[in-house]
Amino acid sequence: MTNIPEAKIGVVAVSRDCFPESLSVSRREALMQAVRTKYPELQVYECPVCIVESEIHMVQALEDIKQAGCNALVVYLGNFGPEISETLLAKHFDGPKMFIAAAEEHGDSLQDGRGDAYCGMLNASYNLRLRNIKAYIPEYPVGDAEDCADMIAEFAPIARAVTALSDLKIISFGPRPLNFLACNAPIYQLYQLGIEIEENSELDLFEAYNKHAGDERIPAVVADMEAELGAGNKKPEILSKLAQYEITLKDWIAEHRGYRKYVAIAGKCWPAFQTQFGFVPCYVNSRLTKQGIPVSCEVDIYGALSEFIGTVVSEDAVTLLDINNTVPANLYEKEIAGKFPYRLTDTFMGFHCGNTTTKKLAFCEMKYQLIMARSLPEEVTQGTLEGDILPGDVTFFRLQSTSDAKLNAYVAEGEVLPAATHSFGSIGIFAIPEMARFYRHVLVEHHFPHHGAVAFGHYGKAIYEVFKYLGVDTGEIGYNQPKGIRYPTENPFATAAAGRH
Repeated sequence: MTNIPEAKIGVVAVSRDCFPESLSVSRREALMQAVRTKYPELQVYECPVCIVESEIHMVQALEDIKQAGCNALVVYLGNFGPEISETLLAKHFDGPKMFIAAAEEHGDSLQDGRGDAYCGMLNASYNLRLRNIKAYIPEYPVGDAEDCADMIAEFAPIARAVTALSDLKIISFGPRPLNFLACNAPIYQLYQLGIEIEENSELDLFEAYNKHAGDERIPAVVADMEAELGAGNKKPEILSKLAQYEITLKDWIAEHRGYRKYVAIAGKCWPAFQTQFGFVPCYVNSRLTKQGIPVSCEVDIYGALSEFIGTVVSEDAVTLLDINNTVPANLYEKEIAGKFPYRLTDTFMGFHCGNTTTKKLAFCEMKYQLIMARSLPEEVTQGTLEGDILPGDVTFFRLQSTSDAKLNAYVAEGEVLPAATHSFGSIGIFAIPEMARFYRHVLVEHHFPHHGAVAFGHYGKAIYEVFKYLGVDTGEIGYNQPKGIRYPTENPFATAAAGRH
């Protein structure tokens, strides 16, 4: 994927002047060795400057990690640490940062070999708040070299996401479809997150598409589509139009990204798209998403943003789905009951017309869009990618701005079950523990729209931390509460949903 950054993490050790500097240095060296051994794929730079109660040391360390090309920072308390200079380092470093601290190694070295970083972390967090500096602090930020290496590995996807959003442009085409108020996108919070937005008309896109008629690149893209679809290529006659559209979008990105490194797209895909373009864009959307350029349906700008976060965190393709329909009781009894540890109300179907990439589908076919074909000629609804989504772990999530410009979000981990959907579109049977309560007391109660982003794997911990780092109030990040833990709005006497199956 070329549309996401790599995290290059600089590690700077710090030392209080009344503690041995050698302790911080030796612990830093042990940490780096652990990182290289356990996580050779990570780009982690060891800053040779140990900051010891000195603003000059801080400047030296800052210049060193900048010269090394670091875009993320780990402040490592090898001992108690210098609260002023370590905080100034975080203040002046332009990128995501994390604070971690060394645990004591030996019971027989608690005289001259005791570092008190456990205590120093408290002062570090106090000073970060005092200067209103954002930093990631792990759940338990103190450990030995291997523990701290694990913390750095967990920080890497968070750092990538925060870095990427500071250089993201979302390109949209058209207003949201009529009656889709749920795709409303208050712009204020996008700017507060450091994101640029370029809003265009569908007419602009249509003009650009027409200018690409006969483009010499079309045959090569068609051949690539044919190879990707294989036996699922049921609509070969539409591929040249889809290829022309894909080239149009990529050229638009190249010409309009401006000074931004990363791009996501929110496109209007109905109702006029079909009658004017003569196809639906679903398959092209899936192909760009596979390449790391998320494309949301129905001009869902915050959906595109959510997809992009998932792409960067997982370094993999994502999708955007409707939280769509219940699983019929007879299908549940036949396909799920007794085979998987889920009640009927833990399950639902996630669906969209055909925007999920081939690599995330158990099988796929190019088809027409059934819902649109109910009111339009079938020939203009060709271009969906249909198939059941591959079974496996998933994370369902969304970052959203409310109509009064307040950020909220949700994250829930679950899985796609290996059960046939017997339906159409890009679709799967999802299971999320305690979904019924999550649906009512997070999704409904907090007025989330129908679209949710899906990352393929369990990335809830990282995504939750990204939301926190971006400034979402933790009280506004919903998740599926375990059984026995009541939501604030949950009626303690209500048991109907909880008792089904």
